[in-house]
Amino acid sequence: MFKDTKLLTISLSALLTGLTATPVAADAPCNELDECRVIIEINATDGDIGFHVLFDAEGWRQATITSADGEKIFKEAVSDSLRDQLMTENFFESTEPVCEEELAEEEGDEVVTLPEFLARFAAGFYNFRVKLEDGGELAGSTILTHNIPAAPADVEFDGSEISWSYGDDLGECTTLPEMFTPASEGEIVGYEVVLEPDDDAWSAFTFSIRVPPAVNSVTVPSEYLAALPADLPLKVEVGAIEQRPNGSFGNQTFSEEDGFCNNADQELCPEEKEEEEE
Repeated sequence: MFKDTKLLTISLSALLTGLTATPVAADAPCNELDECRVIIEINATDGDIGFHVLFDAEGWRQATITSADGEKIFKEAVSDSLRDQLMTENFFESTEPVCEEELAEEEGDEVVTLPEFLARFAAGFYNFRVKLEDGGELAGSTILTHNIPAAPADVEFDGSEISWSYGDDLGECTTLPEMFTPASEGEIVGYEVVLEPDDDAWSAFTFSIRVPPAVNSVTVPSEYLAALPADLPLKVEVGAIEQRPNGSFGNQTFSEEDGFCNNADQELCPEEKEEEEE
């Protein structure tokens, strides 16, 4: 869900006038690194799980990450022309296997239940180390928890406003560790809300915003909607974000809903009209 490229940018300050500053998204600074972050992300609608990493340091040529159980889980080194240019920020996502056998679309698709996934990625501190061109090294550390938010529920779009409520489960991921309960609503640092055209020709023009936890609805700018074709199919994603002990953004669980369109009256969406005619 973390989309770094936005061809249409909406001002957060204009939408949230009067609200206080939002907490940082990652540990920044991260000891000697500029920032670092490791999280678990669950798509509760599709039922898949991924491991996401972000770290940033100026001018490094090699990087390693060691997990909380002491295993070296990542190593990267630049070469050739990129060795001359060097690296700064790096963001990557693991594959996202489905969490239940019945969700596999094809025979042989990987299935990883939540207990199996958490066993792969132990809770605790993940240590980053980068080597610089001059031979020096920088180190940083951030925490991964197994405190996972419930999936947002009642996700709706009425033609101008996106709304939701805090849920009580992980959607399609139903196999849970013993004694597991989702993070409470009070442990949520915010929500990430995305409205995306469900059409390849327009999918790059995405509206995205992060809001504090007290917010459960967002009005989509009329200028954005006016720039899109009438009745363009739309889909909505809302992600609940865990608050880490240091206040940074942690694990995320999000819900998806489609079947919306760019129309002030959602009952006039083409799909809705087709269903009525049938």
